[in-house]
Amino acid sequence: MNLSDLRPPVGQKHAQRRVGRGMGSGRGKTAGRGHKGQHSVSGSKLMRGFEGGQMPLHRRLPKRGFTNIFRTEYAIVNVGRLEQLEGDVFDAARLMELGVVRKLRDGLKILGSGELTRKITVTAHVFSASALAKIQAAGGKAEVIGSAGE
Repeated sequence: MNLSDLRPPVGQKHAQRRVGRGMGSGRGKTAGRGHKGQHSVSGSKLMRGFEGGQMPLHRRLPKRGFTNIFRTEYAIVNVGRLEQLEGDVFDAARLMELGVVRKLRDGLKILGSGELTRKITVTAHVFSASALAKIQAAGGKAEVIGSAGE
């Protein structure tokens, strides 16, 4: 077998519809465009969202708020989730290996939801105040590392 033998599955590819090739083809003369009207001639293209002159939906709706494109997005893990995991040393690489975190984004943030009953060591970019208190109350260590880009 070689590259020249490769073919797409039967039925996946379709022949391009050839319009305007005579009356016998069933798509001759007006070529499926109908008679007259805005779309009947070549070069007719309307902008996205055009509603025939009516004020388009994207202009009728009110604009609100602001999206900060420079925001910092963290991968979030709760203390209660760390309690359920095997082991007692956790960092970003270990949590990705365990499947708790899929994408690291701008860093790892530990939040304080849930209970912690055992001593663990956590290395992350940011800790919430409640998470820090719970880890230290259980006798564990919370190590802050620099930003994900460093």
